[in-house]
Amino acid sequence: MNKKQKKMLVRILVTFVLFAALFACEHIGTLEQIDHTWILFLLYLVPYLIIGYDIILKAARNIRNGQVFDENFLMMIATFGAFVVKEFSEAVVVMLFYQVGELFQSYAVGKSRQSISDMMDICPEYANIEEDGKLVQVDPEEVEVGSIIVVKPGERIPLDGVVVEGDSMIDTAALTGESVPRHAVAGDEIISGCVNGSGTLKVKVTKEFEDSTVARILELVENASSKKAKVENFITKFARYYTPVVTIGALILAILPPLISGGGWGEWISRACIFLVISCPCALVISVPLGFFGGIGAASRLGVLVKGSNYLEAVAEVTTVVFDKTGTLTKGEFKVQELFPEEISEEALLETAAYAEGYSTHPIASSIKDAYGKEIDVSRIGQAEEIAGHGIRIFVDGKEVLIGNEKLMKAKEISYTPCKSAGTIVYVAVEGSFAGAIVIADSVKEGAKEAIARMKQVGVKKCVMLTGDRKEAAQAAATELGIDEVHAELLPGDKVSRVEELLKGQEGKNKLAFVGDGINDAPVLTRADIGIAMGSMGSDAAIEAADVVLMDDDVRKIASVVKISRKTLSIVKQNIVFALAVKALVLLLGALGMANMWEAVFADVGVSVIAILNAMRALKIEKR
Repeated sequence: MNKKQKKMLVRILVTFVLFAALFACEHIGTLEQIDHTWILFLLYLVPYLIIGYDIILKAARNIRNGQVFDENFLMMIATFGAFVVKEFSEAVVVMLFYQVGELFQSYAVGKSRQSISDMMDICPEYANIEEDGKLVQVDPEEVEVGSIIVVKPGERIPLDGVVVEGDSMIDTAALTGESVPRHAVAGDEIISGCVNGSGTLKVKVTKEFEDSTVARILELVENASSKKAKVENFITKFARYYTPVVTIGALILAILPPLISGGGWGEWISRACIFLVISCPCALVISVPLGFFGGIGAASRLGVLVKGSNYLEAVAEVTTVVFDKTGTLTKGEFKVQELFPEEISEEALLETAAYAEGYSTHPIASSIKDAYGKEIDVSRIGQAEEIAGHGIRIFVDGKEVLIGNEKLMKAKEISYTPCKSAGTIVYVAVEGSFAGAIVIADSVKEGAKEAIARMKQVGVKKCVMLTGDRKEAAQAAATELGIDEVHAELLPGDKVSRVEELLKGQEGKNKLAFVGDGINDAPVLTRADIGIAMGSMGSDAAIEAADVVLMDDDVRKIASVVKISRKTLSIVKQNIVFALAVKALVLLLGALGMANMWEAVFADVGVSVIAILNAMRALKIEKR
């Protein structure tokens, strides 16, 4: 509880004690000796002003600024009316319970906000730069790319970079929601916002602070509440028209019946005051945004950033999820999966291929050299010739080696055995004779298969995979993962076209989400109803274009976000129906004189408290 909330609690307790004393004295007859009404008025005015002075000031300030019709105005007019008809105790109790509701609301909003504002704690206060053998603390914004910073044990990593010296465990919980620390050694990339463990690290800065992971996250968090859901916009518009309508209705209720009947002003003014208290739209105005805020907070605790409640609302309607393959469902790390030698050993085939690719930096070449695992003796490599679109002709130990695709084998009229395995196939020939084939493939990400299964469980009807990879490799990955539809051998521009076609096939309110991580995914992320990007290894362009960011690249969390969004939307709708139904009923009873001020207090404060309690359920989530 913050200072402001504690101050309000003291005011509530003081008011309650004074009101209880006056109420008791009035009902045991002690105050019957007071003949003058104005003395009773002054006695009740003291607790009323203690508890309600700020409401009156807010209402007066808003009237001066031209914003007349809000809940402060309604409470002021209603309680003033109660004083006019000499219902002093009701005037105090209405304001007291209204402030109790406001305190409860403040606490609830604070709790919901805390789950998001915890993300703000990732902001580093300083960076350590070594000058003349001493560590100097500087503002992270002043550190240039290429500088070496020192991160001591327990300190928050201030900037993105690469470890150049040291060995430590990195706590990524603030960003990813995962409690398991990650090991970092020289050569590893680390991101800002994480906490260094027990070892000292020297880090070469790769991004300026404004472009760093932590800066991007803070910007996303700060802007999250500004993008309202359709339901929120409806409630805002509803309250704008609803409040003046009920105020005019109360005025008519206070004036018209007495004029027609020729008397009973006190009774009808009392009914009008009750009508005003009942009509306060607090339950709707507070509980609906609070519900969405709780949902965004719940997602952030899982390490998922939702950029606004409008996106959280849209996620609830997702029935089709489209994935980019490489880096999203697969690791994006090409490795030698199979060897098919002919008339030579597997070791000889791999050694020949590794030397043939000795000077190449292509990912395929790197995977072959990594599989070989030994140092390349460049003295064994002779003249090389690149054959565009086919492969390489090179001399190894004085022998002609051809390494490449099927086109190369056919072009050189070499009899070979076609390989039907999924993945990229590299064919090798030595001195005009086929030596064998090497299968290189990307491996499926840990948890990707489980992610697809979970999505089906939460109601996603179709999972689609888009890739530029070969059909065989794409189909093999899709079969392993349980993907419903595959589109392979696509160019970056083709992905947008495919998503456009899938969008046309969506029915009613059904939404399509696209999940990607690369810079070439940015146009597709923007075009989809919901764009979901990888925040850990994803490109800046993809994260900027996305509506939802997975901070640890765990696609299993997409299903969790769908569950959170559907639960949030359900809670919001429950609150709207409940608040409107209760208010409509008690408004009718109040207008007919069948509801007193106590029922009015329940219809306002009681409904608000119940709605707020219900909205807070959005914060509770299942981690798995």
